[in-house]
Amino acid sequence: MRMILINGKRFDQTNLINSCVVIENGLITSFDKPHEYLFDDLIIDCEGKFISPGLVDVHVHLREPGYTHKETILSGTQAAARGGFTTICAMPNTNPVPDSIENINKFYEIVQKDALVHVYSYAPITHHLTGTQLTDQTSLREAGAIAFTNDGVGVQDAKVMFDAFKQAALTQSIIAAHAEDDCLKNGGVVHEGCVSERFNLPGIPSVSESSQVARDVLLAEACQAQYHVCHVSTKETVRVIKDAKKAGIRVSAEVTPHHLLLNEEDIQELNTNYKMNPPLRSKLDQESLINGLLDGTIDCIATDHAPHHISEKQLDMVKAPFGIIGLEYAFALLYTKFVRENRFSLKQLIDWMTINPSELFKLKSGKLEIGCIADIAIFDLESKIIIPNTFVSKSSNSPFINRTVYGDCVLTIVAGEIKWRKQT
Repeated sequence: MRMILINGKRFDQTNLINSCVVIENGLITSFDKPHEYLFDDLIIDCEGKFISPGLVDVHVHLREPGYTHKETILSGTQAAARGGFTTICAMPNTNPVPDSIENINKFYEIVQKDALVHVYSYAPITHHLTGTQLTDQTSLREAGAIAFTNDGVGVQDAKVMFDAFKQAALTQSIIAAHAEDDCLKNGGVVHEGCVSERFNLPGIPSVSESSQVARDVLLAEACQAQYHVCHVSTKETVRVIKDAKKAGIRVSAEVTPHHLLLNEEDIQELNTNYKMNPPLRSKLDQESLINGLLDGTIDCIATDHAPHHISEKQLDMVKAPFGIIGLEYAFALLYTKFVRENRFSLKQLIDWMTINPSELFKLKSGKLEIGCIADIAIFDLESKIIIPNTFVSKSSNSPFINRTVYGDCVLTIVAGEIKWRKQT
């Protein structure tokens, strides 16, 4: 059976054109409307909506195994499909941690059974995420690890990180770092700035991130390894990455939607849905992140989807866990704020959320081309919606509830199969 998307708009190089997309056996086979339809063709009228490559998110917390009260592989991939994501990469801060062949195989067994989208797993840099004993990158790569990270905690010991980079250079692996120096964090819960002062909260200084990135780019250079900086949040980090790229160091970086859309001044009350790590920084930091995307210093956008149970986020600002959900409305939020206000082009936004992360992590995703896997998202760029307080995700810890947006996802196709369709 063929699936045929008619009356849609897609990019042909840099221009949006009216288009048809023909899908057969899970692959894109043509952009030409068939001369005649077969009796069993599934024809979907896109009604002028935007046909995009399926979005790619290289930073997602699925929480399974171990923390299924927050999210599961099933609910997390349902949320991904709801947002137009067809490929996601799962962070390894689960229980057990995927630090052995046995554990990573168990993760992929659940993926095989429950996932609605393509899921790849990170493996940790060190066993149990403790920052001491390195994992065996060779065996974990062979078992399916897409890259290595201790996301959630920075690797504090420079010798451990140096040895991780040496191993990564031999295995041709990416070290993706949550950059944070615990000695400088000071038990902070928000950015060290006007909000921490106003509410008398312990603050996280910018240098706790940027100093560790500066350390790591030099270690990566010494080992000729590939280094990826997770969720960049400070102007100093952007400067370090820019300088490192100019020096020819193999470094890439991601930024989250919430760090592009919000800054510390958006925290008007002690609402834990604004508590994330790294925290919302200053307006100057926010502007530096936006400019870092535009000038190529930052390579891609990743949600850092971090679900928590409502009871956890109902704790006070000090005790509540860091993190917010991000998969379901990331594109709509960014499209509304930046494309409709002419700060980004639609093509730039799509590239940052599809082909750029795919090429960085060598994924078979992010393209809308003949012969490619039919991973497709369709977005309604004209109709507005209000983000509700209930989500497909098991969690609802979002600061964007009740925000009006354009660009909602109405259909998601993964390998030629419909995985999400908005009910009208």
